[in-house]
Order: sequence, then structure tokens, then C-alpha cells
Amino acid sequence: MPSLSDRLPTFPWDRLEPCKATAAAHPDGIVDLSVGTPVDPVPELIRRALTDAADTPGYPTVWGTQALRDALTGWCERRLGARGITDRNVLPVVGSKELVAWLPTQLGLGPGDRVAFPRLAYPTYEVGARLAGAEYVAYDDPTELDPDGLSLLWLNSPSNPTGQVLPREKLREVVAWARAHGVLVLSDECYLELGWDADPVSVLDQDVCGGSFEGVVAVHSLSKRSNLAGYRAAFVAGDAAVLGDLLQIRKHGGMMTPAPVQAATVAALGDDTHVAEQRERYRARRTALRGALEAAGFRIDHSEASLYLWATRDEPCWDTVAALAERGILVAPGDFYGPAGARHVRVALTATDERVTAAVRRLKD
Repeated sequence: MPSLSDRLPTFPWDRLEPCKATAAAHPDGIVDLSVGTPVDPVPELIRRALTDAADTPGYPTVWGTQALRDALTGWCERRLGARGITDRNVLPVVGSKELVAWLPTQLGLGPGDRVAFPRLAYPTYEVGARLAGAEYVAYDDPTELDPDGLSLLWLNSPSNPTGQVLPREKLREVVAWARAHGVLVLSDECYLELGWDADPVSVLDQDVCGGSFEGVVAVHSLSKRSNLAGYRAAFVAGDAAVLGDLLQIRKHGGMMTPAPVQAATVAALGDDTHVAEQRERYRARRTALRGALEAAGFRIDHSEASLYLWATRDEPCWDTVAALAERGILVAPGDFYGPAGARHVRVALTATDERVTAAVRRLKD
């Protein structure tokens, strides 16, 4: 019997291991700028909320506590401009990657359905389509897709890996096009808090969705904004009918966010100070790395938002990866995100100040 894993590509990060070993052999140690995993401490108020809720022996609910749903709707209205949002429009999930990977399956997609995602994209969009047995297609402009059989359209702004931000007018155009053709829009907005040269906008913004959440769902994560990758704290917001179906499916599947993580999420979404402080850490690292890369002959494309610099020196990406590994710096090859990235590398801002300083020094050598 064929294995489900047979549908999947080789896990891309396994291919990076030889270069990681080279970088780790540097006398001053590796500077790992390949994976966007937070390295800074979890804010104290969030840790306190987690530990205060540790004595919760009963099962949590899939929909979350009323306090959590209130925190989700309040944040969406305040931060995303989602007017009139109610708790029927929100659903906590066990990390955004889990949601992305299993969403097509949970929506009932399969052979004959198509899933679309950007030409340069987070690989899990394709993985989700493959797991469901659906077809998939990469696009440059979603409104130029053939809508026949297209069931799910992924947007990603700010983009991983490029940091590109879709303007409000383009988001409005895409939402209108998708509604006209009965296509569900899923907008991955996990980097929305990290705009540098542009101000990212949500599909739930009233000016984008026209005051209705029909046919649109936004995906959000606390991993980047609050250093909670280890907590697996994320949520979706938007179309109540879609989220209602997902709620029932996830109840059957037991996909419950742990109660202490729910409490930590309430604390995280209720505080903007720690988000501003973390942004400034990333801003400083971004400024230092960008300057060093450009001085070393790299061109930075897009990168107006997110946790990455999309860099190139107009050579095959694996040549760049290997050369930087010799300096003890590990970056992600652009072709991890699609063939269109074959001459770029993704440089993450998620390293300590000390390691970023080391990278800057090595780039000057």
C-alpha cells in the first residue's frame, strides 16, 4: 500500500546539512541565519500567564476559552481593521504550520481540486495540497489564474521568503476576483507585524474585504511577534462558515491548543509593548546585516517586511550558500521556495546580537 509520505518532496532542510557542517567548523562557531526561529527570550508577562495556568488538569476546548476568543477578536479589530468581527470569526490552531499543511484535507479537497500559491512561497502550501491529493499551481498574479477547479488561493503578504508586501489595492482586487469565481482566499499574514519599508495590510481590513468576511480567512502566528514558536500559538480569522466547519472537524480530530498556551496567547495579544521592543531588535539586526551584505557585493531584492533579507549576487544559490558556509555563515538557498529562487538566498534576522555582529565581521573579511 502506498505511503502518504510518498506524495511529499524531500524535506528541504535535510539537503542543507553538509553546508551546516562546514559552517559549524568555523573557529568562531556557526552563525545560523537559515531558519527563522526566534532566539530572544519569551516576554515575562507571557511566561507568567503560562505558569499561572499550569494547573489545568481538564481537557481544553478546540474553540478556546471565552477570554481567548475575546482576545483574538479584540486584536483583529484593533490591529487588522476587522470591523464587526465576532467569536464566530476566530479559531485558535496548534501552530500555523499545522494549519497550512492540513487545511486542504480538512476542507475536503482532493483529486480534481486545485490549490494555488505564489511562485516563490513557503513550501508547506504545496505540501498541504499534496497531502490532500489535490493539484497545485504556482502563480505570478493570482487574477491571471484559470479559476476552473480552483478551490483554494493562498496569499502571503509579507512574503516568506522575499519580504514583498502586497498593496491594499492589489489585495482588494484579488479578493473581488476570488469572490466572483467562488474561490476561497487564505491569507498567510504571520509577518504582518514586521513591516520596515512598507505597512502590511490584512485581507480582513474593511477597505480590502468591504466589511464582509465572506470567502476570506487570515492566518496569524505569535511565533515571530512574541517569540512563541515553542508554544505553537496561532489562529485563523475570517469567514464564519468556513471556520465553523473547521471547528467541527478539529473537534473530532482533537486538535486542541493547550490551556496554558491559550492563557499565554491572551496575555501576548493584550500587550503591544513587547512587540515594539522585539521589532526594534530585528530592525537593528536588519540594518547591520543589510549593510554588510551590500558592502560584500550582494543585492537585496524586495525585503520591505518580514524577518528575512532576499539577497543575490547573481549566481546559483547553492554556490552562494557554500561560499558563505566557508565563512561560518549558514543561509537558506532560494530554491527551497521554488525554482524562481534559484539565484537568491534567504538571510534570516533571527540570530542574537553577538552572532549578527560576528556575521557582519566575517562578511567584511
